[in-house]
Amino acid sequence: MISKIDNQALDAEAERILRLNDKGTYTVPTHGLYPYQWNWDSAITALGWAEIDLDRAWTEIETLMASQWDSGMVPHIIFHVPDDSYFPGPDVWQGRGPVPSSGITQPAVAASMVRRILAQDPGQADRMRALYPKFRAWHAWYMAWRRDTRGAIVTTHPWESGRDNAPEWDRQFAAINPVGVGEYQRRDTGHVDPSMRPTKFEYDRYIYLVQEGAKCDWNDAAVADLPFRVSDPTMTFLFLRAHRDLFEMGGELGLETEGMAQDLTQLEAGARSLWNDDIGSYDGRDADSGEFRQCLSNASYLCWFAGVGTARQRAHLNAVLDRLPFGIPSHDPGSPNFDAKRYWRGPTWAFINMLVGMGLADAGETALAQRVQRVTRDLIAANGFSEYFDPTDGSPAGGTSFSWTAAVWLAWARHAVDDAV
Repeated sequence: MISKIDNQALDAEAERILRLNDKGTYTVPTHGLYPYQWNWDSAITALGWAEIDLDRAWTEIETLMASQWDSGMVPHIIFHVPDDSYFPGPDVWQGRGPVPSSGITQPAVAASMVRRILAQDPGQADRMRALYPKFRAWHAWYMAWRRDTRGAIVTTHPWESGRDNAPEWDRQFAAINPVGVGEYQRRDTGHVDPSMRPTKFEYDRYIYLVQEGAKCDWNDAAVADLPFRVSDPTMTFLFLRAHRDLFEMGGELGLETEGMAQDLTQLEAGARSLWNDDIGSYDGRDADSGEFRQCLSNASYLCWFAGVGTARQRAHLNAVLDRLPFGIPSHDPGSPNFDAKRYWRGPTWAFINMLVGMGLADAGETALAQRVQRVTRDLIAANGFSEYFDPTDGSPAGGTSFSWTAAVWLAWARHAVDDAV
């Protein structure tokens, strides 16, 4: 533990960051690098708002859900105001929602976050009742269009998974020839050291998949035939938990929940289908061939958030925290693909730590939950509110003044309890 933590100063800085990134009805992740509203960023950020302004927390979720397409899909980026500091913008995506947006979704963590907000603010149950049909439609879309044959959730684009350059995608990417992508100008490397960002090889394939989706007008059946389909622990575990939270909120509020219990049975089977006995961990796999990716990632540890934690996974987590005491790395540090500062190939992400820690606490894994929480508290206290952190030394990386890191501090990390002396 670091020698002394000034919680009051850190609270003030976290609140300052949220207000700095506040656009009135939505919050950008950080200025410059990410100038729009991102789906799972927004949901996590709402937890931070709930600590300082409950009404503003509800507004964050309501603005996100107002971007919903007629199909039920809630997009991963909502382009509320044009901004040429980001590529690809709405002209490339050609989304067809009520406001300009991307054509893919993101991990459906929002229902789980809004359940926590409702628990803090039960007097606003009517706001949840108004949101409930939108969540039901989004989750129904997920069940219809993002499940593999074994019940796990599939990502059709690395950006949809939220873990853009994770090693799980390498084999799939190697098989994609990004013909016709043409010239384009990235904006992200103008804001952040390129050594911390995805490579051009990866970005060519990101853009190729966007262009192919736009060509088919983001038709759900056509998107399912695009050359990227990976059954993903992030998508699966977060959706399973979100669907369970939505089901339980529906019951508590006296709302319709028909079919949701059966959905949960299928999703639980899908989550367990991601267990790779060869590495003793949950793992991504090719959605069509079933071939595992052989990757132990921070997404693997989200199993507790989904309620399917295992003793083997606990042993992995304790071992990696013993080796790298700066939070959960996004990829196995023993892997040749580990890169301590390059986005999702190694860095620690505070919000993933939080979701893992919350899941551990829910599962009764109190000591390990508190360990993850303490590590995250100390990491932020020592190194600030960066997008992510080098897990080998804790140094900040990626974007700065990051909304969801501030939210993690306010909603969770600052409440860590030290080991008894």
